[in-house]
Amino acid sequence: MVALVTGASRGIGKAIAEELASLGYDLALVARSAEALAETIASLPEACGKAVAIPADLSEEESYAAVVAETVAELGGLDVLVNCAGVSQSGPFEEITSEQWNQIFAVNAKAPFFLCKEALPSLKESAHPVVINISSVVGFKGYVHQSAYASSKHALAGFTKVFAKEVQPYGIRVHLISPGGVATDMVTRMRPDIDTEELIQPAEIAELVRFLVTREGKGTLDHLYIRRYSGLAFD
Repeated sequence: MVALVTGASRGIGKAIAEELASLGYDLALVARSAEALAETIASLPEACGKAVAIPADLSEEESYAAVVAETVAELGGLDVLVNCAGVSQSGPFEEITSEQWNQIFAVNAKAPFFLCKEALPSLKESAHPVVINISSVVGFKGYVHQSAYASSKHALAGFTKVFAKEVQPYGIRVHLISPGGVATDMVTRMRPDIDTEELIQPAEIAELVRFLVTREGKGTLDHLYIRRYSGLAFD
């Protein structure tokens, strides 16, 4: 089994990579930093199959096809796609620039959309195809000073719902995980006042991913929603 994980160099993405590695997956790991990806690969458990690092900037359109093509060429196919890469934003609405908005949407919404499109032919050939998009509680709730970030996560949620319906005839299971505050570098930058020890840990999200890729049920996104909220998330 082959899994492609974006944002795999740290935080939630790294935890997911480690969890999938423990299940024996071959992994294609994507992030901007080759050095950070090398550290992730070095931390993977021995049960991991082959792991390849694919340094890429997902804000660039040409990266989508290249990432999927390299995954298939190196590992022979694609069974699981985890869109975890994300860009954060915190600041008053009136201060957000067009450039900032474009960057946030490029990584948080556009990249998952087109990675799914590029991956679809390989997923159709898989016996157990799964797509997991990592969103956020802000994709359902609004928080002050997170207008662009919240907009991008709303977009990701909307796409995921439609995509799930369109690929259901091919047996592709599509899920959206929308955590509250998770103890990552991103949350620390956005809300330095929060005690990260009281937040969700990345390993907890990875455990949800493990459940979704190993379960045998027939549930689809129409009647299976995975959400995890923390009372201290961003309130």
